[in-house]
Amino acid sequence: MDLHRVLITPHTANTTEAGGVGKQAAVERPDAAAPLGGSAMDMGITNVCHLTDFGTRRCNRMYSTPLLDNEQLNTSSDCNRTGLGEITDTYQFYIISLFLSCLYTIFLFPVGFIGNILILVVNLTHRDKMTIPDLYFVNLAAADLILVADSLIEVFNLNEKYYDIAALCTFMSLFFQVNMYSSIFFLTWMSFDRYVALASSVSSSPMRTMQHAKLSCGLIWMASILATLLPFAIVQTQHRGEVNFCFANVLEIQWLEVTIGFLVPFSIIGLCYSLIVRILMRAQKHRGLWPRRQKALRMIVVVVLVFFICWLPENVFISIQLLQGATDPSRRSAGTLWHDYPLTGHIVNLAAFSNSCLNPIIYSFLGETFRDKLRLFVKQKASWSVLYRLCHHTLDLHIAVRTEVSEV
Repeated sequence: MDLHRVLITPHTANTTEAGGVGKQAAVERPDAAAPLGGSAMDMGITNVCHLTDFGTRRCNRMYSTPLLDNEQLNTSSDCNRTGLGEITDTYQFYIISLFLSCLYTIFLFPVGFIGNILILVVNLTHRDKMTIPDLYFVNLAAADLILVADSLIEVFNLNEKYYDIAALCTFMSLFFQVNMYSSIFFLTWMSFDRYVALASSVSSSPMRTMQHAKLSCGLIWMASILATLLPFAIVQTQHRGEVNFCFANVLEIQWLEVTIGFLVPFSIIGLCYSLIVRILMRAQKHRGLWPRRQKALRMIVVVVLVFFICWLPENVFISIQLLQGATDPSRRSAGTLWHDYPLTGHIVNLAAFSNSCLNPIIYSFLGETFRDKLRLFVKQKASWSVLYRLCHHTLDLHIAVRTEVSEV
């Protein structure tokens, strides 16, 4: 879901077009002078504007003045082809988008929703064994859980019908932005923390304590909320005749989102991992440290790569929209690109939501400390012996039990 799309809900009565498909229509009669010295009203020119499901207005000019037979046939044929083309495009968008939404809901949503809850429950149950990376992942899971819950409404909101309510509009926009900023801020800080942990020869570095980690988490959440307040403050609904707009049409905020929400953080992440690679190349001389540090890095690297792959299409889409607005003032509407390419916009939204669903999988299978906690949690909470043996056997097959828990 992009906060800055112009979300439009038509309020006009249904009309029926060719093929029996109901559409929303509004009739406009322009007063501008018509050709041959006649007014538009004199010539019977009427602009029939169909408010489509994507919030765009498609206007067909209809003539009621006497025309030649061939002209009448050509005009009627063009209108029929246009109407049928719009109906075909609409159905094609709905079928493909609905199919992709169903795949997301069946395969990714349960994993993301249950997985993030499981990460929170398991780690909070074993607070005494929580490490600094675990603390960051708990906060990341909380942010991901918000986005996953938000995604269930968004992925099926193909005609944006839920956004004619101001409270729901602001509620969804707020949660989406907070999650987006907090996710990337936590991943950026985790990369820096990983560099500090590997660069320091002593695990109890003054810069890397649990107290400082908790303070860092609080500051990251505050920064995410502050970054969200500006667009949240201007999200509003306006009634303009027959349509209801819910929008935050401020392109400057989109530049801010791409800059502090993508370009700057990933520049920092790239710098941190460049320094980490340098450290690891030196660590090869100490064979005892290399396997240990390699396992610790594997999870963070995969999480960051998955985040980058999932969020890159969304930011590229926004950047293209911003560049179009800079070169063509007529396309400065914040929702233009999403309305011109609704299927592409839907796909990039699903890709962004998928990141929050994939993080629990990465964390569970690559995080060794979490796997130990999960095994202990299942052992303690399984009430029936059959369930316990099943879970115990499954975990023994897929989980390598560690005898020591390392923060690094």
